[in-house]
Amino acid sequence: MCEVGSRPALPAAERSGGETPPASALSPPPLPPGDKGRDVGEQPIFTSRAHVFQIDPVTKKNWVPASKQAVTVSYFYDSTRNSYRIISVDGAKVIINSTITPNMTFTRTSQKFGQWADSRANTVFGLGFSSEQLLSKFAEKFQEVKEAARLARERSQEKAETSSNHSLESGRETPCSTRASSVNGTDDEKASHGVPPDAQLKTENDKLKLALAQSSSNVKKWETELQTLRESNARLTLALQESAASIEHWKTQFSVCKEENDQLRSKIEELEEQCGEIDKERERNLQLSRRLQELEAELQDKELELEDLRKQGEVIPQLMQECESVSQKLQVAEIRNQDLEEKVRALQTEVEESRHRQNSLKTDLQTFLDVLDGKIDELHDFRQGLSKLGIDN
Repeated sequence: MCEVGSRPALPAAERSGGETPPASALSPPPLPPGDKGRDVGEQPIFTSRAHVFQIDPVTKKNWVPASKQAVTVSYFYDSTRNSYRIISVDGAKVIINSTITPNMTFTRTSQKFGQWADSRANTVFGLGFSSEQLLSKFAEKFQEVKEAARLARERSQEKAETSSNHSLESGRETPCSTRASSVNGTDDEKASHGVPPDAQLKTENDKLKLALAQSSSNVKKWETELQTLRESNARLTLALQESAASIEHWKTQFSVCKEENDQLRSKIEELEEQCGEIDKERERNLQLSRRLQELEAELQDKELELEDLRKQGEVIPQLMQECESVSQKLQVAEIRNQDLEEKVRALQTEVEESRHRQNSLKTDLQTFLDVLDGKIDELHDFRQGLSKLGIDN
C-alpha cells in the first residue's frame, strides 16, 4: 500500500511498458443502464487509459485499487449545464464520476502517476498511466477543462447577478410607477376616467406578488448555492488541513530519509574502502579453492589407495598364516643350517687336516721320487756298465 503523494505499485501490464493505443483511437466508455447522471447533451472530448485508484476512506493515506486493469478514463462536456466531468467505467460499475470545478488541482506525484481531490465525492482519485506522455496529455487537458469550468462559472454568476439585479430593480420600480400612475394617471386614464381604483390596486398587487415571488425564488436559490459553497469550503478546509498534516509528515519523513541517506553514504564509503580488502580476500579464496580442489583430488587418490589397501587387508590373515608357517620353516631351516655349518666346520677341519696330510704326502712323494730318480739313474748307470761288460765279454 502507498501513502498519499506516492506512486502506488502498478500492475504488471503497466510496469512492462506495454503499448497503449493513442487517446484519439480509444472509444468513450459506455455507461451502464442505471447511470442517470449522464445527460443526452453530454459528449466525450478526451479519452485515455489508466489504472484507477481511490484513497482509503479510513486511513486517508493508502491507495485502494478501483480497477483490476487499465480502464478508459474520459472527459465529458455537458452543453446544457455547461459543465465538465471525468467519467470512468469498469464493466458495469462507474468508478469515477467527478465534476471538475475551478478549485480542483491535478498533481503529478511521479513520472506516470497523478491525483486530484474531489470534495463533493469526499475522496481522492489517482491514475497510473503506462507512459509519461499519456500523463502529460491528461494533465494538460485537466488544466484546460479547469480553466473552461472557471470561465463558465464566472459567466453563469454574472448572468445570475444581472438577472437578480434586473428583477430587484423591476420590483422596486413597478410599485413606484404604479403609484405615480394611480395618482397622476396616464393620458388614457385622464382621457377616459373609466377605470375604477380597485382594479388598479389589484393590478399593482399582482405585480408586487410576482416580483416578490421572483425575489424569494432567487433568494432561495442563492441560499442553496451559498450552503453548497459553505459545505464545499468546509470539505476543502478539511482536505487542506489533512494535506498540511500530510506535508508535515512527509517533511519529517524527508528529514529522516536524508539522515538515513547520509548514513548510507558513509557506509558506502566504508564499503568502498573495504572493497579492496574484499578483492584480496576473493583472490585468496580463489587460491584456497584451487588448493582445496587439488587436495580433494589427492584425497580421492588416497581413498583409492586406501580401498586397495583394504582389499589387500582382507588377504593379510592368509599372509600372516603363511608367514607363520614360513617362519617355522625358517626356524627349522636355521637349525638345519646351524647343523650344516657345524658339519661344514668339521669338514673344513678335516679338509685342512687332509691338506696337511696331502702336503706331507706330497713331500714324502717328492722325496721318494727324488730317491727313485737317483735309483733309476744308478740303475741306468748299472745297465750301461753291464752292457759294456757284455760287449767286452
